[in-house]
Amino acid sequence: MALTRTQKFLAATSILALLTGCEETLSRYGEAGHAPDSEGWGSSVENNVGMMNGTQSYVVSLAERFNREVADTVNFAFNSAQLDADARTVLDRQAHFIRQFPEVRFRVYGHTDLVGSTAYNKGLGLRRAQAVVAYLATRGVSRSRLEAMVSYGETRPVVNTQDRERRNRRTVTEVSGFVEDAPLILNGKYAEVIAREYVRSATEMPPSSSSNGGGGGGS
Repeated sequence: MALTRTQKFLAATSILALLTGCEETLSRYGEAGHAPDSEGWGSSVENNVGMMNGTQSYVVSLAERFNREVADTVNFAFNSAQLDADARTVLDRQAHFIRQFPEVRFRVYGHTDLVGSTAYNKGLGLRRAQAVVAYLATRGVSRSRLEAMVSYGETRPVVNTQDRERRNRRTVTEVSGFVEDAPLILNGKYAEVIAREYVRSATEMPPSSSSNGGGGGGS
């Protein structure tokens, strides 16, 4: 059947529109199979791409996240390895973070101020690190994931002073690597870890409410 002039015109117009669309697509994305630029990508996509092509280290990325979300340092009283209330609060948050990533190891470093002998302070720094590890273990973190505690003693002060300085009397918790024989999650499976914890948090029972309308005394 012969096409009318109107049909021919519409067909030609449609072809021109399709070609124009293709040109715009090519100018923006390149030929078929060409990797598009990362413009407009979400950070999670960029993160997984980085993991896949080796440009981003999972350990480094997790360490940066740990430092952003959780305080890595707790401080101590002079000549003490006892954890005070503030230290326990920080360690509770550390433990919550660490439990989310069973594939990863952490290491605790102990420090002291510059008062006292080098040998004594090295031992004191180690006792502080051990106290932190012991506390994290009570909060559900496996000791097998807390690598050998290290004491720097008085050799790495935050404030270089010979006087007593609380900021120097500290432990620092850091990401140190993967659990031995754990599968590396560098191949785009980072999202699986996040999804696993998201589902777990959504299915945990919330704490029971104490607002029952009664006014009775405490125990």
